[in-house]
Amino acid sequence: MEAIRTTYHRHHCCVSILAPFTPSNTARSAGTIYPVIRNLPPLYDSHPNDPSMKRMGSFLMWTALASTCVTSSLFLTAMAPNLLAIALTESTTGIQINWGQWFMAIAPVGILLLLLVPLLCYWLCAPEVKAGHEISDWARDELKQLGKLTRKEIVLVVMVVTALLLWIFGGGIISASLVGLVVICGMLLTGIVTWDDILKNNAAWNTFVWFATLVALAGGLSQVGFVNWFGNVVGGQISHFNPLMAMVALTVLFYALHYFFASITAHVTALLPVILAAASGIPGLDMQMFVLLLLPTLGFMGILTPYGTGPSPVYYGSGYLPSALFWRLGAIFGLIFLVAWLVIGLPWLMLIN
Repeated sequence: MEAIRTTYHRHHCCVSILAPFTPSNTARSAGTIYPVIRNLPPLYDSHPNDPSMKRMGSFLMWTALASTCVTSSLFLTAMAPNLLAIALTESTTGIQINWGQWFMAIAPVGILLLLLVPLLCYWLCAPEVKAGHEISDWARDELKQLGKLTRKEIVLVVMVVTALLLWIFGGGIISASLVGLVVICGMLLTGIVTWDDILKNNAAWNTFVWFATLVALAGGLSQVGFVNWFGNVVGGQISHFNPLMAMVALTVLFYALHYFFASITAHVTALLPVILAAASGIPGLDMQMFVLLLLPTLGFMGILTPYGTGPSPVYYGSGYLPSALFWRLGAIFGLIFLVAWLVIGLPWLMLIN
């Protein structure tokens, strides 16, 4: 039991450390964490698409995905749709949310869930193997083969930490986007990456173009008056709601509708302006608090379905999470995340706002 505890505590630390400066949960979880943990179940004779998957594989895969969803909500820079949502919110409502405000809003719930997720996974997706030293032995051998940190790796760590500190404390001096560009320039100058590496990163260029386009479109809709018009129409229909109840209802609706979207980016693009417009039409509703209540749910909702967020199809396709198990655990954890956020997060937001 102690070995299993140590395994997922180390995994949680790794996910948490990577999250603040990896603005793609797909790259962080599916690209970095998954290639490591997929080697672990066979050490316990647990294999995909086989009854032995329950020995260890199902537990490890679900723990990895659930913790990824929590960290995606915990940090503004942990997932690209968070940044898109902030930009769309600013262009449609004029409300600006920085890294520190986001973290202060989500911290009590996010940190609590990050601590509880391994225990919840152990209860609801329990491994059949309760103890063993195979993982620690395997990790020790792999670390020996890797050797010491290289100069480039040390320089990269310094740059990453500097970027994170500027995102947290330097918002009034330098924009978050400029920090990213400066770090990229530093990586080029020190030879950590080459210009060809950057040109070949098709996903990054695709995100750059799409985000710019979507933000511009949202700003255009706001300028021509569509957002205000729509907000008045929808807000008029629910104007009899108590502002607090209206915030909760719109947040639950926004969260539940993720079942119909194959990515969080698509969800944000299609629904966020509509929900914000509806909220703005409700008399007495605190838009600043509503934004801080609504946006952090983006990471949580990725747990709901096998297609809910970028890493989900990877873990679903691992062979350790059959369809029935994935949908059942997704509904349970999705409900736990939402209830925790509303029961603990909403009173906290009312306290700090």
